[in-house]
Amino acid sequence: MDAFFKQAIDGLREAGNYRVFCDLERHSGAFPKATRYRNDGSTHDVTVWCSNDYLGMGQHPAVTAAMKTAIDRCGAGAGGTRNISGTNHYHVELERELADLHGKEAALIFTSGYVSNWAALGTLASKIPGVIVYSDELNHASMIEGIRHSRCEKRVFKHNSPEDLERLIAADDPARPKLIAFESVYSMDGDIAPIADFCDIADRYGAMTYLDEVHAVGLYGPRGGGIAEREGLMDRLTVIEGTLGKAFGVMGGYIAASATLCDFVRSFASGFIFTTALPPALAAGAIASIKHLKQSEFERRQQRRNVEKLRAMLDARGIPHLENPSHIVPVMVKNAAKCKWLSDLLLDSYGIYVQPINYPTVPVGTERLRITPSPLHTQADLDHLVGALNDLWSQCALSRAVA
Repeated sequence: MDAFFKQAIDGLREAGNYRVFCDLERHSGAFPKATRYRNDGSTHDVTVWCSNDYLGMGQHPAVTAAMKTAIDRCGAGAGGTRNISGTNHYHVELERELADLHGKEAALIFTSGYVSNWAALGTLASKIPGVIVYSDELNHASMIEGIRHSRCEKRVFKHNSPEDLERLIAADDPARPKLIAFESVYSMDGDIAPIADFCDIADRYGAMTYLDEVHAVGLYGPRGGGIAEREGLMDRLTVIEGTLGKAFGVMGGYIAASATLCDFVRSFASGFIFTTALPPALAAGAIASIKHLKQSEFERRQQRRNVEKLRAMLDARGIPHLENPSHIVPVMVKNAAKCKWLSDLLLDSYGIYVQPINYPTVPVGTERLRITPSPLHTQADLDHLVGALNDLWSQCALSRAVA
């Protein structure tokens, strides 16, 4: 079988889609700086431009102090599954903070955002008799896998299209239960769903709504509750799903919903029941991060400034990027091999770490460098990044955007 495995991997290399992990050591207190370890044993400093720790909260003093305190008080691990021996008081406090963040009765935490989507959607869609799930065509793999695992009847609607969603839902039996699943911020293109329109359709047809806010929590809304909080729509959503591993800077996933729905998922989801709980230190760090971002606008405001600066600087040099209303800046290369080549040169020659995004994450012909400015990137960092891109755009003979 090794020959088969090698052939498949060689095919990825030939197509420019083989993924190489960069061996990095982040510098606490100096993010986005990191040390890169090369295979030959040498090291060099790099600036990270593709982290999903969008606000640098993974190094915030309040977060790291809370984690150290929790380790001193509780030790390293959770001790088991939540059902047997792994429920810690930090877990209970974290769920309370999350429920408050989203204006819901309850919340339920999981080991990752992937698991929370897979377990919650899979459980709801498999246990509600006769349910039909309506899924946006660009939903994350974790949502798709949860729906597929449930073996429920499903409909896939065109991306961010209320018209196509309503066409599909209107054609189905009005008596059957319905669940509409979609994201707020889509992580590759950075576009934002028409949440209010989807909620209107849900109201007209008696459907439940499931919103994935993983790329929005911490970043949007007056307290970091996401796009739904910013737009005053949290009360209209049945389930809000989020992550602790992106803007909150730690690790884990969760859902927030009614107490009954959370209890239902807690009681029936194998992805919750049979897995070891988050370590108390991670829960403690997440609590500290959420509390901080509920009352601090500084990080969000500075990040928005840096996103605006970067877009303007790219435009001035004709470097094409997708326009969108979010914090994600996709620089479009549209060629897998050139995208990988650019990423390698940026890392090796300029000390800039930004991963290439190729198929199957994005369609062939839409390959890109996905850049995520943080509030901690300096003007010097911005100048260096755009200068390097400008140099390489000419070397690679890539087309420039017309102003």
